[in-house]
Amino acid sequence: QLQLVESGGGLVQPGESLRLACTASGFTLDYRTIGWFRQAPGKEREGVSCISSNDGSTYYIDSVKGRFTMSRDNAKNTVYLHMNSLKPEDTAVYYCAVEESSFCTWAAYEYDYWGQGTQVTVSS
Repeated sequence: QLQLVESGGGLVQPGESLRLACTASGFTLDYRTIGWFRQAPGKEREGVSCISSNDGSTYYIDSVKGRFTMSRDNAKNTVYLHMNSLKPEDTAVYYCAVEESSFCTWAAYEYDYWGQGTQVTVSS
């Protein structure tokens, strides 16, 4: 059974950091394009970052550039989203997703497998 499980969410204060993890079972993440998405209450799901299977390039939306970093640990079959200098507007449920294409896209419908999400709340 193919499964993605996110972890690492929580409640933090503005300026603090979190590291989200996305672990796969039933398939390997080594040669997959993986995206992180988030959805805040009342808002559409938006792509946050992506790592391409084509050449390992990473992409970020403007609002998180310089604060978020995506990495992968193939030995653990896990992808991470390191989030620094968190802001209240980063509050959302964060999802990881896998697509079969070699190239990153922000279109959620292009992704084939999704995790259940992990809540990130940034509040003082």
